[in-house]
Formats: sequence, C-alpha cells, structure tokens
Amino acid sequence: MSEAHPSPGVQVAEEGQPFPRGATFTGEGVNFALFSAHATRVELCIYDDSGEHETARWLLPEYTDEVWHGFVPGLQPGARYGYRVHGPYAPLEGHRFNPNKLLLDPYAKAVMGELRWAPELFGYTLGHPDGDLSFDERDSAPFMPKSVVVDSRFQWRQPLRGKRVPWDRTVLYELHARGFTMRHPGVPEELRGTFAGLAQDVVLDRIRDLGVTSIELLPIHMHVSQQTLLDKGLANFWGYDTLGFFALHPAYMAGPWIDEFKELVDRVHARGLELILDVVYNHTPEGNELGPTLCFKGIDNASYYRLMPDEPRYYINDTGTGNTLNLSHPRVLQMVTDSLRYWASEMHVDGFRFDLATILGREPHGFDEGGGFLDSCLQDPVLSSVKLIAEPWDCGPGGYQVGGFPPGWAEWNDRFRDTVRAFWKGDEGQAAALSCCLAASADRFKRRGRRPWASVNFITAHDGFTLADLVSYNDKHNDANGEDNRDGHSDNRSWNCGAEGPTDDAEVLELRARQQRNLLATLLLSQGTPMLLAGDEFGRTQQGNNNAYCQDNDISWVQWDALGEAGCALEGFTRRVLALRSRYPVLRRGRFLSGDPVAAEGVEGEVKAVTWLAPDGAEMDAGHWDDPNTRCFGMLIDGRAPASAVPRAAHDASVLLLLNAWHEPIDFALPPHPREGEGGRWLKVLDTMAPDGEAQDVAADEPLTLGGRSVVVLASGE
Repeated sequence: MSEAHPSPGVQVAEEGQPFPRGATFTGEGVNFALFSAHATRVELCIYDDSGEHETARWLLPEYTDEVWHGFVPGLQPGARYGYRVHGPYAPLEGHRFNPNKLLLDPYAKAVMGELRWAPELFGYTLGHPDGDLSFDERDSAPFMPKSVVVDSRFQWRQPLRGKRVPWDRTVLYELHARGFTMRHPGVPEELRGTFAGLAQDVVLDRIRDLGVTSIELLPIHMHVSQQTLLDKGLANFWGYDTLGFFALHPAYMAGPWIDEFKELVDRVHARGLELILDVVYNHTPEGNELGPTLCFKGIDNASYYRLMPDEPRYYINDTGTGNTLNLSHPRVLQMVTDSLRYWASEMHVDGFRFDLATILGREPHGFDEGGGFLDSCLQDPVLSSVKLIAEPWDCGPGGYQVGGFPPGWAEWNDRFRDTVRAFWKGDEGQAAALSCCLAASADRFKRRGRRPWASVNFITAHDGFTLADLVSYNDKHNDANGEDNRDGHSDNRSWNCGAEGPTDDAEVLELRARQQRNLLATLLLSQGTPMLLAGDEFGRTQQGNNNAYCQDNDISWVQWDALGEAGCALEGFTRRVLALRSRYPVLRRGRFLSGDPVAAEGVEGEVKAVTWLAPDGAEMDAGHWDDPNTRCFGMLIDGRAPASAVPRAAHDASVLLLLNAWHEPIDFALPPHPREGEGGRWLKVLDTMAPDGEAQDVAADEPLTLGGRSVVVLASGE
C-alpha cells in the first residue's frame, strides 16, 4: 500500500520495524511505527529545535499488520516530529483523513509546545455551508505542539515497586501536581507548580509525616484547554482532556526532560510512599464531528472512536465530552494497555485511578465486567500487580456501576460520600446506610472474593466542595467560572453551621472545626480504603467553588500562608487519627465484618466481629435502624474475632466507635470490656469534643457522655 515514488522533497525512510509503536531511539537512529488500518500513506515530518520549521520529511515505506513503519538513521533524542496521514476524507463513512493537518504521535513520550487554537486545526472549513463534510486545505503545523523523541535511560536508585504498600494499609492522598506547590514557601519560586517542586524534601516529608501512604496525582498526561475556557481567561486546570497518553504535560515540567518526573517517583519511593496516576482513557479533546483534527481523528477515526453504527459521521458520546475511545478495537485496547505498562514499568508508578472507568468496561452491548480491557488488566503480569482504582460511572446507559467491577479492582464509593455527609449534616434516616458504609459497603463489594479495600471511601475529592467548604456553605459559589453559577452539583449535602461563608462568629467557627473532625474521623476509621483530599487536613478553602476545574489560580492553589492556628490544629488531629488507624488492625480488617457469632481461637463461646449498639447499651435492631430519628449509635469491632481463615491464639485490640450526630449530649451505656468483662476499663483514645485530650481510662460499667455532634473512640488495650 506504500507508494514507490514519493512526492518531491520527501525522502524514503529505511524499512524499520512495526514494533514497538511510537518513536524508539536505538543508538543509531530512530524507528517510527504508527497504526492506521485505513490510511494510504504516512509521512513523518521532522522539525528544528524551535518546532517551527520543518527540516525534513520522510515516507514510512512499510505497512505490516496495519502498522506503518520506517527507520531514520542518525536521528537523535530531542528531535521534534509529527505525522501527516493520507487516506479518504469521507465523514459519512467515518473517515476523516486530511494530510494538511499535522498530527501528534499517539505514542509520543514527550510533547513540546502548546496547542494554539485556530481554524487551521479543523479538518473541515469552519463556517462552510457543508459543515464537517467540507475539506480544509490549510496547514495546521504552525499551531500544533510537536512530538519529541526521548532517551528513556535513567539511573534509578529505588527498585521497581520495591516497597509495596499493602491494600489494607493504603491511605490515598489526592493532590494536583501544580496547585499543591504554587504557593508553597519552601519550594524555590522557579520550581513551583512543577514535578521538581513537588519532589522537594520539604513537600514530600510533610506528606509522609501526615500518615498517608499513596499520593494520587490528578491527570499529568499531556492535555489541552478548550478555546471556550481560554476566551474567558480560564484553563483546564484539572487536566481531564488528555491528548497524549504517554507524554507528561509540558507545563508541569521545570525542564525539557522526562527525567524530572522519574526523579519525583524515585524520591517518593525513598520515603516509602506510592505514586498513583489519575488517567483519562475514555475520550480525547478532538470532540465530535465538529471538533479539531489533532491526532486520532486524522490517523484513523473509524478505528479509534466509537461511531454511531448506522451513521458513522457521528460519535457515540457516553462520556459527555463529544466522543468515546473505542476500546473494543484491539489496536486501541493495545494502545491503552501499552500506555499503562509504560507508566508502570518505565516510569515506576504504583497504580492508576481511571476517570469514568465504566467506559473502559463498555462493549457495544453495554458495560461488561468481563470486557476486553478489564480482562486485559486481570491477566497482564504488569497491570495485575499495581493498584487499579475505578471511578465506576459514566453518563451512558447503565453507567452507574459501583460494586460492579471485577476482582483486583478498587472503586470510588460515592455512596459513602453522600451518606456520611448527610449523617453529619443532621438529615433523618441515615443511620442504617451509615452502618453499611462504616463496614466497607459489603452489600456492594462482598462478592467474588473481593476484600473491604475495594471500597475507596471519600468525603471530598477534586470535584466538589473541600472539607472546609462543606461545613461553611449551604450553596455553591461558582461565579468565577463564568457560567452564572449554573455549573457544578447543587445537591452537596453541605451545611454552613449557621453562617454562609467566612465569619467571625466564634460559636460557628468552633462547630465547623468539630464537624470537620467528625467527618475526618468517620472517613479514616471506617473499613475500606480512605482517600483524603490534599489540604482538607488543614482546612483548605476554594471560597465555596465546588467545580474549580477551570481555576488555575488562588482558588485552586493550596494557600500555605493561610494555614493559621486552626489549620495546624486540624492537621495535628488528622495525624492522630491516621496513627490510630495504623495502630489498631481491627480498623482495617482484610475480611468483611460480620455480625454472626463465630468461634475464636482461645475464647470460650462465640464472638461477633461487629456489634451495633444503641445508646442504652442494647444491640441495634430493626426498630432502631428504621427510626428516622436515630442519630447516635456505636460500632464495636471485636479484636478476638478471626481476622483471617488461619486460626491464631493472639488477638487484636477491640475498638468501640461512638457517633453522635444529635446536637445535644447523649449518655451512652458502654458494653463490657471484651476481655475483662464488666469490671474492665476502656481506653478513650479520641474525642472530637476534645481533640487535644490525652488518652484516659473509662469504666466499662458507667455511662459515657457523648458531646453533641461528636465522635468518641475507645480501645480495649493491646
């Protein structure tokens, strides 16, 4: 299918190899390989160091198994390049080839320059009466970033996944690589907002000392900001519009080389922490039939995207962004899994959180937990060994799939978020749902041998209110987004504690601080895997903006200089709670808790792994759970109950978690000490009414007064 006689000025590359895909430096030159099932010709354009002037053009001469390939001798790392792909421009048939448009390499390991929006980027002529059926002959190269050849050699100091964090000890910490350091006083100004800034000792040591184990970075793949945002002086801050699945976002780099990110990973691992990437494989910024031609659309539109079966001119839009990647196609599936393996094997990251992950398990007939991508992850020796976390929903039919992913996957549990928020807000009828959430939502996740860690519990995330805003605003305040406050969720289950936004009212401020402690304690002491939003541990605010995706400014950046006394106190409380989670194994059991009596090694009679208690000391029954006014109950996790199928004589300490969402104090009749009986004494290790209080003994045969809106944690001793 290649042409024997290239156009004037176009050289013919050597044969090369069809694998690996992308640009591969061999020491003697660079091999290029590009999949396209429907192209008729592929040209490789080489640019100077500025990326502005084309210096050579090469024809990829060979076509093997639908892969175009060629070798350019003498080419070195740092070379800038792009593709021009010839083929039919037939939108009604799903084909949108246009060699006038310079295209990024889907496998590019680095990208130089920014996308500059212009009519030349579109494969059709904007404003033409035939719309996307027209054909635009203008060159898009001046407005396109360029792919870059890289040298992947790096001297790692830490072994590949040498210090894995077990799932039961994992505490996720979601942060933005840029926003976390833009205002950090300990980071040199020229490094703020970059991977090099995040890698500073003062930054990573603080994260480690907090007690979290795994940094989860918002998208760091190369992405773009849509013109509509730029016109309003805004930007795609969160980064959920990926164009380069193998490339780092250039704006997050202090220098031109990918070693900067590898150094960050190495430093993270040196502290015993993990690095997990939030990744977006469900769509691209090329949009629908009216979108630009930047990469996949011009390489092989009919293969890369899901098109309407009867009208392939149009795109299936299960993502709500205009297009959906077609992971049912083997080469597209291969690209995604190749990308994941690259980040896991070459860049040493420890796992992935998948945006709109239902898309990845969606086949033409709908979501399938045995779909091609999910099966690939299960059987792949690299991907099956790293952490895989799903955002288990999309906006397509049957898109809500919380609990529906296969073994080996963890999932964001939005029911935990909504239920915990509603309970501490004071809503009626939340007790039964909360008890399920405290026990890792077994009703959804206890299937096919899955473990409690499969439930990723969170109260706040990048999308929505911060923790401080959750207790400071009844309503969203998104005016800075330029959409008249119409964007973002309106059902936040938030409560301002008596004043909307900033206030000097001491009572309101004290209640807000306690509510934050209640929410943090509930999150960090529940069964499952907790995820903490960076900055929540010291009360970061976004001024009531619950959709700050476009705010690359002080709204989204962590304001370290505003930490203050209250922030330091909350951070100290967070450390204390995380230390309790680490200290007491019953708070992170590897098996789902059961209220059924079971035999326990070295114990007379039977015990229950969990017992639910009413304030009068009686076990909770249907009457308690069904009562909409139930706002106070206890959760006793018995450390004598088997933690695994292997019997053992030694037992863990027991923990009694008491929650009171009522606004007034309540006397709670404590149960007998699990080992010492009625005469025993509990150790009170946490009370959100007195966050700085020392641990103290509490008699098991006397009632304990719970403050209004408070959490108390008692332990049986080691």
